[in-house]
Amino acid sequence: MNEESAGGPSMPGSQWYDADAGPLVRPYAMTGGRTRPGPSNVRFDLIALVVVDDDPPGPAEESLLGPEHRSLLALCRAETQSVAELSADADLPVGVVRVLLGDLLESGFVRVSRPVPPAQLPDERILREVIDGLRAL
Repeated sequence: MNEESAGGPSMPGSQWYDADAGPLVRPYAMTGGRTRPGPSNVRFDLIALVVVDDDPPGPAEESLLGPEHRSLLALCRAETQSVAELSADADLPVGVVRVLLGDLLESGFVRVSRPVPPAQLPDERILREVIDGLRAL
């Protein structure tokens, strides 16, 4: 069995990945080797919603962003998206999306609304009492 039939390269220096996959970029290259979003150590839950800020920096600042940053911004401009949706739509790992969103948040391009913890949600009993009170009107 030769290298070519085993899926290996036929010549030294040829690529080991499928030609249909396109160029391969390692996640750490997109984040500059960072694994955490920004110095403020912001935590992005998968269900946190990301929206473009009402007063984002101008086009000059946006032109300084990398292609992945601009891709995430374009997705957020189309509609409010969760971190998980952004990861899927941009075809990027969640860890990379979190780091890139940290950059966009610090630069003032996006806002993030974090999910309400279950402990802070109203009690079901109280909600039922409110509904019953409204029905009584």
